[in-house]
Amino acid sequence: MIARAHGSGDPRTLIVPGLGATAGEARIPASGLPGTRIVLTLPSHADAADASLDYWHYPTIAADVRSALDGVRQAIGVSLGAAALSNLVSTEPDVLDRLVLMLPAALTQPRPSASAAHVLEMSTAALNGDRARLRALVAADAPGGLDDYVNERTDALLRLGPALAAVATQIPVPDPMPLTHVTAEVLIVAATGDLLHPLETAQEAAVAFPKATMVQFDSPAPMVTHRRELRSLLSDFLGVPSAG
Repeated sequence: MIARAHGSGDPRTLIVPGLGATAGEARIPASGLPGTRIVLTLPSHADAADASLDYWHYPTIAADVRSALDGVRQAIGVSLGAAALSNLVSTEPDVLDRLVLMLPAALTQPRPSASAAHVLEMSTAALNGDRARLRALVAADAPGGLDDYVNERTDALLRLGPALAAVATQIPVPDPMPLTHVTAEVLIVAATGDLLHPLETAQEAAVAFPKATMVQFDSPAPMVTHRRELRSLLSDFLGVPSAG
């Protein structure tokens, strides 16, 4: 895992991207935030080394993310990143003051069957090196007119067949009870009509965390279609240095 810092000063925010995020996509949540933004590059992504086959388990990923915190008290997790951060705060409920869970795919339950099947189909295409099939699956989840993004994401996911297979059915936090002790303010960003990130998962998270607020965008890809609104939302939530 590689950590890259952008900007300077407080507040400091850690950004944990989703599985298969391109370099540009990984930086989207950091765009416009004040202070220092520390963007992680996960193993098997961009210029990071390939992960070992046993890496793709949420406690392992969460431990890796924990090592990158280095005193940072607020974080954004997208999809897989949201799952890893949820796992982390379930074991250390006071490690963060503010937490953003963007497009959570699973929390205390497995992915819905249709979502899991879709991820497993992507895994099969990646493991078989079937770029055409994988691209078709990626394109089905993306807004129209984003051919460059679809191509880049397809190439990224070709390295991630084992990871896709692992996360399709894993549960980030098998026991929901520890989440009731999380002290952080939690902002949950939900999408409408996103097969990979079902709305019901975001709704589950809004109930699971004691200090949670959910904002739903009427789009299957708000990081693309509502970038300005998302930037404002994140800046308002994360823009003030944490007390202490």
